[in-house]
Amino acid sequence: MINYILQSSKGKKLAMSLDQLKPGETGIVISVAGAGAVKRRLLDMGIHKGQTIKMIKAAPLRDPLQISLAGGHFSIRRSEASLIQIEIESDRFRE
Repeated sequence: MINYILQSSKGKKLAMSLDQLKPGETGIVISVAGAGAVKRRLLDMGIHKGQTIKMIKAAPLRDPLQISLAGGHFSIRRSEASLIQIEIESDRFRE
């Protein structure tokens, strides 16, 4: 997945997929890709555009990922997390 920089009036933000987020980092959902049951499951969990998501931790073998969202904790597969585009402050990424 390619990271890219979004330019806004509030400064630069780094856009990436949720599976690239490091434990402890927080991002805001830009979009949810996918189709069928997978997309429906993500939307039913409350993952919508504008929602804040925090990466809690990844399992020792990198799958599943534990995320915090709307006061709850959820586990999702890394493949599902790759369908969720988020933005974070760009201090992690230096030009």
